[in-house]
Amino acid sequence: MTAGVHGTGSPGARTGLPAAVLWDMDGTLVDTEPYWVECEFELVAEHGGSWSLEHAHALVGNDLLTSAAYIREHGPVPLPAEEIVDILLAGVLARVREHVPWRPGALELLEDLQAHAVPCALVTMSYRNFAEAVVAALPPGRFACVVAGDEVSRGKPHPEPYLTAARLLAADPAECVAIEDSPTGVASAEAAGIPVLAVQHLVPIPPGPGRRVMATLAGLDAANLADLTRW
Repeated sequence: MTAGVHGTGSPGARTGLPAAVLWDMDGTLVDTEPYWVECEFELVAEHGGSWSLEHAHALVGNDLLTSAAYIREHGPVPLPAEEIVDILLAGVLARVREHVPWRPGALELLEDLQAHAVPCALVTMSYRNFAEAVVAALPPGRFACVVAGDEVSRGKPHPEPYLTAARLLAADPAECVAIEDSPTGVASAEAAGIPVLAVQHLVPIPPGPGRRVMATLAGLDAANLADLTRW
């Protein structure tokens, strides 16, 4: 699961910055949700079914096999869930290799966190090959580790993905910050005891204890990220 994991301990205790920042990928770091939606519509249409944006938005943030089971039932698409995942991943990966659609402010925030030696993890329910294609489009070292959906036994909203990332970075979850764009991802991070910056995108995220909801990452840096999530 690791890709150059830092072993530097917690910078938060020394600097007031987060010990680590744990990023969701789809819809948070990159605006790939439209790619997923396109591929879902294509797949369902190929099998003579009917799809909608309401169905597509119901899948945002889910474990891929959970989403595939939903598509199989509601499309309907008469294929095994694993095959549905493979088809969707291939379509989205092909699109990402042509163009990586970064979310506003994401690259700038990553750069500032790097400059302040705050380690970052990518915590995604997409599979390893897709996550690596996104990471490969960044300068080296921006993510100390990747936790992918095909490498955990229980996906979001279970806390396992975020607890795994915090463990790999040797960071106290309570001293980290998770950045998410879906209620499913927010629930996962909060269940792991991690303060959350929720960035509204396709699916509304209501305010709640343990989270800060914003419209964009644009203009954020390491210092005000820490301020936003300091309770």
